[in-house]
Amino acid sequence: MALKSVFSRKTLAPALRHYRSVTTFTLPDLPYDYGALEPAISGEIMRLHHQKHHQTYVTNYNKALEQLDAAVSKGDAKGVVQLQSALKFNGGGHVNHSIFWQNLKPISEGGGEPPHGVLGWAIDKDFGSLEALVKKINSEGAALQGSGWVWLALDKEQKILKVETTPNQDPLVTKGASLVPLLGIDVWEHAYYLQYKNVRPDYLTNIWKVINWKYASEVYEKESA
Repeated sequence: MALKSVFSRKTLAPALRHYRSVTTFTLPDLPYDYGALEPAISGEIMRLHHQKHHQTYVTNYNKALEQLDAAVSKGDAKGVVQLQSALKFNGGGHVNHSIFWQNLKPISEGGGEPPHGVLGWAIDKDFGSLEALVKKINSEGAALQGSGWVWLALDKEQKILKVETTPNQDPLVTKGASLVPLLGIDVWEHAYYLQYKNVRPDYLTNIWKVINWKYASEVYEKESA
């Protein structure tokens, strides 16, 4: 059964629960039904993507955090180092997907409506137009070899918008501490293969119909203030 809830300010951060001395994470609810993004993204893809793939990242991240706690407690420096890849991959998977779900919105609720106000002006200034930005993101997302993410980011130091890509489940912060994710698109095959097969460009073209520009605008206004 699809999960449905409305995100509040408090739930924008990953949900937490405490287990012994280790803070662990839980799978966030989606703010819409699994089938609400059709026909751009099928309900079957959304259900599997959320319940299977994101849940796996959460489970493995929690496991790695508990192993890290045990290694630190024992003074096991080698064990701490060995866990870094699992923490980055699974933690990044959780962070990235938590952003991704908020970047999507049903058409009936305003998904796909172009950004207005300060974000719209910033896009025109830094890319020329929204159409030029979409073309750049689609091009870089389609060209990304293997699996990964394509991002619209605010560089808080340079005070400009940028398009960045990250491989695998690397979060955007790995490209620079000053980068704030406004919009992230998952280009792993699990995000589109059941519907679009291996034609990633078609997926990238259609996902804009359900992009939540209101969320991106709220983040931009907060972080650029």
